[in-house]
Amino acid sequence: MEVLNRPELTHLQVGENLKILQIKALAGMGMPKHHSTKEAVIVVQKGKAILNTKDTEYLLEKGSSMLVPAGLEHSLTILEEFEAVAIMAKDCNINFNN
Repeated sequence: MEVLNRPELTHLQVGENLKILQIKALAGMGMPKHHSTKEAVIVVQKGKAILNTKDTEYLLEKGSSMLVPAGLEHSLTILEEFEAVAIMAKDCNINFNN
């Protein structure tokens, strides 16, 4: 049996043009390199994580938000129990590099 070590992504709402995903993760989890096909807004509700890009690390913590450009390859490292929402176009896809 495989142990899940990635954040849980759940569709909260899908509207005419936008969708909202809930992101939940425990400390020590991570999300491997990926990108979205369209820009996305991340709004952190709880905890801390590091969003890693090729050139920069961004601290995501409760109350912060970030606009992630389309096509930006990044990974996520969870530092503290983490909850956030991702708001993106309805036809946006998340593509993992593996």
